[in-house]
Amino acid sequence: MKLIKVTDDRQRRYVFQAPPRRIVSLVPSDTYSLLRLGAKDRLIGRTRYCVVPAGEVEDIEIVGGTKDVDVNRVIELEPDLVIANQEENAKPQIERLDAAGIPVLVSFPRRVAEGIAHLARLALALGIEAQPTARGLVASAYRGHHEAERTRSQRPPVRAFVPIWMDPLMTVNASTFISDMLDLVGAHNVFSDRERRYPLAADLGKAAPLPPSRVGARDTRYPRVSLDELVAQKPDLVLLPDEPHAFTEADADVFRGLDIPAAKTGRVVFCDGKDLMWYGARSVEGIERLRAIVSGGPSQAES
Repeated sequence: MKLIKVTDDRQRRYVFQAPPRRIVSLVPSDTYSLLRLGAKDRLIGRTRYCVVPAGEVEDIEIVGGTKDVDVNRVIELEPDLVIANQEENAKPQIERLDAAGIPVLVSFPRRVAEGIAHLARLALALGIEAQPTARGLVASAYRGHHEAERTRSQRPPVRAFVPIWMDPLMTVNASTFISDMLDLVGAHNVFSDRERRYPLAADLGKAAPLPPSRVGARDTRYPRVSLDELVAQKPDLVLLPDEPHAFTEADADVFRGLDIPAAKTGRVVFCDGKDLMWYGARSVEGIERLRAIVSGGPSQAES
């Protein structure tokens, strides 16, 4: 059998003499992708947030959450491979698994296409890339992405605002998976060029921001914005996902009360957060639903 060679998004290269048979997934979207690839029989561990597809995950052992992984239990399970994400999982826990000699395949997709490439990488890592289920899923994902790019070019983009937290009000800039998904379905992220400023008072426009030299490697992709900033951006659509913050009707009423086009036309709508944020197999399933909302179709709450 030929060697399996994969490189993760930390540029760590792994070589497997045989396909990994015991896998722990620490990422809900990756757990979903692994099941859709046909690898359920290899999953021996998941997080408490890996809950879909319902009816398929319940008999897989829970090893904590995405941020509070029970590293000792993962080590006890003796996995051949752990699937993790640079943003969703805590760095010290990944480093402990590294130190234990367990291969940890870490991803960090910031574009929908990168998420699909990671889906293909998972199939390769498991040695199932040529099997009909996996091959068909990856091929359909690439086709779906190509079709979305073609459709996107047929009409002007809709100016959209997607908050990810309410208090403080937070959103995303262009260097995020969410923003790329918006672009793919025909929307323009109105805060695409807005970086997070440090400290918090600076992000809210109440103090001078730190210079880049002092910001260093801190993440600037998730700015805190004010309602005044939002009004100035004049979004035609406010899209409220159900994760990581579960936006409510009370939250929606705040945006409906603003002097923005979205409020005047009734375009403050809810959506499934997985459609916006889950890379891999799940992301392609959400494209049509998001495109329908962006183009004026029903929201999740209305459908």
